[in-house]
Amino acid sequence: MSRGSRHDLIGIVLLDGKRTILRTEDGGEWHLDPDRSFSRYLGQRVRVQGTRDGFDLLSVDKISLI
Repeated sequence: MSRGSRHDLIGIVLLDGKRTILRTEDGGEWHLDPDRSFSRYLGQRVRVQGTRDGFDLLSVDKISLI
């Protein structure tokens, strides 16, 4: 996956220390925007659309509960 590539992912939002992560159904993990709050989605199954920004950072464009 190249940097700047678009992604449409489904997973669960969790905390990893102070960072928010998305754990996908295949066991992958993405760190979500550190400048945004995703606390309302913690523990919830969501669909996230965004752009890869670095190795495992996802710049979120849209997040919704499913």
